[in-house]
Amino acid sequence: MNREIVVGYDGSTHADEALAWAARAARREHAPLRIVHVARTFIDGYVIADRPSDLTVQLGGQVLAEGVERLRAMFPDIEVTTQLKPLDSVAAVLTEASTDARLLVVGSRGRGGFAGLLLGSVSITVAAHAHCPVVVVRAQPAAAGPAVRPVVVGVDGSPTSTSAVDYAFDQASRLGLPLLAVHAWELPTLFGPVPPWLPEEVEEIRMAEKAVLSESLAGHMERYPDVHVTSMVHRGGPAHVILAAAEDAALLVVGSRGLGGFRGLLLGSVSQAVLHHATCPVAVVHP
Repeated sequence: MNREIVVGYDGSTHADEALAWAARAARREHAPLRIVHVARTFIDGYVIADRPSDLTVQLGGQVLAEGVERLRAMFPDIEVTTQLKPLDSVAAVLTEASTDARLLVVGSRGRGGFAGLLLGSVSITVAAHAHCPVVVVRAQPAAAGPAVRPVVVGVDGSPTSTSAVDYAFDQASRLGLPLLAVHAWELPTLFGPVPPWLPEEVEEIRMAEKAVLSESLAGHMERYPDVHVTSMVHRGGPAHVILAAAEDAALLVVGSRGLGGFRGLLLGSVSQAVLHHATCPVAVVHP
């Protein structure tokens, strides 16, 4: 079965960007596209408790129709369906829609909320709870950048990172772009009156971390001979290193959780930081 790509759409500028990104992905992957709109009982951020449900559905249908019209103007050949759900929880609807999807795409922010926020509550929630990879789309700045933007993937050797590497190679191959695999490392924290790290000890740790990246990429380059791969092992905080490497990326791929942190968390600190601060679309991949 050719599973759908699902995109959340609310008619906002951010949703338009997500719709265009999802449509391009659907065309690349020869997949049907489903546009999902959640008709909530609010207008411009104000809750309207007594608004008739038929009006809510009518306005939601209008938003969907405008989205389909926009899509048809850009990509007339894509197979598209729509889904309208009158419900207050957008994240719950999109998470449910992700159950049988191959990919869920959302804008970084939707209607409502605070204008200064870089990331909305819906995008952060679905990134944590979705049952498929989630791409959060933020428009890239119009300033001139490199002609070829790579796909960047954060690697830490965890099982979730393995899934992220798989997805990153697949996307780099489909997009015809090079892949930059990034691994960040820091010296283990020592407590008490201990001597500083010796240079040879630091080098030994660096080589061990380099081996983590090599092992994580093993086999992928043989399966994807068309993808040009560059490896980067850098000392520093993972979020900082990955964000710096992805400054001019076409897509940044991270696992939902990596090594460390608390086992019960669905979204780790690195993936959260990347979602909040990346300047390019971010794909969050679950195990």
